[in-house]
Amino acid sequence: MGDYSAVRPGTDLSSHARDLLRVHDAVLAGDRPPHRPRPLVERSWSRVLGLGLDPGHANTRDPLPAGDVERLRRASGLAPVAADLLRIAEDAAFLMVITGPDGTILWRAGPVALRRRADVLGFGEGASWTEAAVGTNAIGTALVEAAPVQLFSAEHFEPAQHAWYCCAHPVHDPRTGDLLGIVDVSGPALTLHPAIGVLVETGVRLAEVQLWRHHADRLERLRRSAAHVAGTARGPLLIVDDHGWVAHASGVAVRDRIGAPREGAPLGVPGLGLCLAERLPEGWLVRPAGPHAAITATLDLTGASPLLEVRGGGDPWRTPLTRRHADILALLHDSGPAGRTAAQLSHVLYGDGAHVVTVRAEISRLRRAIGALVATNPYRLAAGVTLDVLGHM
Repeated sequence: MGDYSAVRPGTDLSSHARDLLRVHDAVLAGDRPPHRPRPLVERSWSRVLGLGLDPGHANTRDPLPAGDVERLRRASGLAPVAADLLRIAEDAAFLMVITGPDGTILWRAGPVALRRRADVLGFGEGASWTEAAVGTNAIGTALVEAAPVQLFSAEHFEPAQHAWYCCAHPVHDPRTGDLLGIVDVSGPALTLHPAIGVLVETGVRLAEVQLWRHHADRLERLRRSAAHVAGTARGPLLIVDDHGWVAHASGVAVRDRIGAPREGAPLGVPGLGLCLAERLPEGWLVRPAGPHAAITATLDLTGASPLLEVRGGGDPWRTPLTRRHADILALLHDSGPAGRTAAQLSHVLYGDGAHVVTVRAEISRLRRAIGALVATNPYRLAAGVTLDVLGHM
């Protein structure tokens, strides 16, 4: 973990806390400290001072109303494992908090006496504990550093936090790697023990394993609920959840995940080509569009902003486009089956061939917006797609 541990084994905590206080006060006063703080702490203090936070008093917490906290809890990817994590703190001499990916505290557990001390500090549910809000702290610094962080006593920016230690560890979605939040254990500074950091890391690892199990259980429920569809439908198909995770595949070898389906939006699936998604009670049925399920689209350039309407067997699906994306789509329509390379599009759109990277990025964003209507290598309308352009000169 590199610079994670704030205290070496065998350190006299009282003496170390006094030493850190001298370093803290000297650095923040602009004087020469007895020695430099840890690199992690030095980076954080520099960021916080650059933000203009006042080290002389507690900075504003502005906690969210209880209703907003409850809403964030329900939407949190950590909701399925929060209760199990918090049980670790039920009979412990420390506080545990769980935040969202933005550093807002969503859950808290621990001894009543410590919770009261934390309330005075503004360390409660609904409060934002980013560096920008409360200075150097394990939660906010872990968010910035994208790594576990342990802080002891005067390594915190605010003097009000010097009586505490904090050990924070990011939690990631085991499916996507996305940050879900931070698990933090905090307590009186002089009670810090080397085992605390190990405890937090172990709890986070177990939580990530449990999240994967929840994911597998949801896919199994979807697989069972859609078994009658998979058993009666003809041809290759996929059953996927709202995020594109595959619960069942028939007639095609596919990765664990495809693009997230949307009603009426064409979807490109390796091995199946251009597909359409049909809503199921708990997920989606994805099948090739096929020769008898033509996809037609209309690009309307007559209004104040471009509008694309797609029809592919269900209700029409509409989405606004940027002017640049509309220009690209119209160019591909004019190019016919031969399509155009990124260099050719660069010449038409920008007057030279020096914008190939920009063109590729724009088309990547366009494909995210409209699905698989646009094929690649070269760029062209996908096979089976008919596009009408209204108002195109």
